Amino acid sequence: MSNFDDIFEPTPQAEDFDKEAWAAKKKAERDEVYALADATAEEVCADGGKFRDYLDVQANFRHYSATNALLILATKPDARRLGDKDFWRDQGVYIKRQEFGRPIKIVESNGEYTRDDGSIGVSYNIKRVYDISQTTSRMRTQPPVSHDARALLGALIYKKPVPIQSVDELPDGLGALYDNEQKAIFVCRGMEANNLFCEVSKALAQAELAQTSEEYDPQNAGFKAHCVSYILGKEFGADVSDYSFENPADFLRTDDPQEIRTELSEIRDTAYDISARMTRALEKSKAPRNAEQER
Repeated sequence: MSNFDDIFEPTPQAEDFDKEAWAAKKKAERDEVYALADATAEEVCADGGKFRDYLDVQANFRHYSATNALLILATKPDARRLGDKDFWRDQGVYIKRQEFGRPIKIVESNGEYTRDDGSIGVSYNIKRVYDISQTTSRMRTQPPVSHDARALLGALIYKKPVPIQSVDELPDGLGALYDNEQKAIFVCRGMEANNLFCEVSKALAQAELAQTSEEYDPQNAGFKAHCVSYILGKEFGADVSDYSFENPADFLRTDDPQEIRTELSEIRDTAYDISARMTRALEKSKAPRNAEQER
C-alpha cells in the first residue's frame, strides 16, 4: 500500500548559499591564473625565442591585454580565434566533448566597485574561452589581408604624434630616427617599402612612448619600439623575419613578474593605438573607391 504522508510534510529547504566559500573559490581561481601569467612573463623575459612567441600571440589578438596574451601563450600558443561557449553556439558550432575541460582561462573586467576606504577598484572574473580548433567548426582561418604599399605607409603616419622630415643620411646607418629633443622623426630618402614601414614604425612607436612615459629612457623605449614595430608588421603583413629579441631582460630591466607584465602592457597599448589609427586610415582610403564602384 502506498504511503502518501510525505505530501503533507514541509518541503526540505535548499542549503543556504555560502557566499564566503564561493568568494574564496573565485579568489583561488584568480590567484592561480595570475600565477600562471607571472610565471609565463618570467619565461618570455628570459628567452628571446619565447619573447617572440609572446609577440606573435599579441599580434594575433591585438584586442587582448598583455596578461591575457601571456595566458594564451601558456595554454594554447597556436590559438587563432577565441570565444566562449555562448559565442561559438551563436556561430552554430559547439565545443568538442574532449576539449570542453581544456579551456583557455583569461581575465575579464567585471566593472568598478567602491572599496571600504572610498577608493575605486576594478573587479575581475575568470572567463573560459576556446580556440576555433577546439570546436566543431569547419571554418578556415581567414588569409591575411594584403595592402597597397603606399596606402599602408600613409596609414602608418596617419595622425602622427610628431612631425616627420626626410633627410639624405642618418647616423649609424639608421633608416629612421626619433629625436626626443627636437620632438621630430627623421627618415632617410630612397628606402624600399618594407624597410620604410619597419624603420618608420619603430620611430613612431618611440615617439608615442616618449609622450606617454613618465621617465623617458631611450634604450628601454628603443627596445619597446622594436617590439611594437614587430607586432604591427605581423598584423599588417610586413616582412619582420629578421627581427631579433635577444636578452629582453637587459632592456626591460626588471625580474619582477608584475613589473614585466606592466612593461609588456605598455608595448601592447602602444601597438594597439597605432594599429587602431592605421585601421581607420585604411578604411577611409577605401571608402571613395567603394563608393565609385557602386555607381
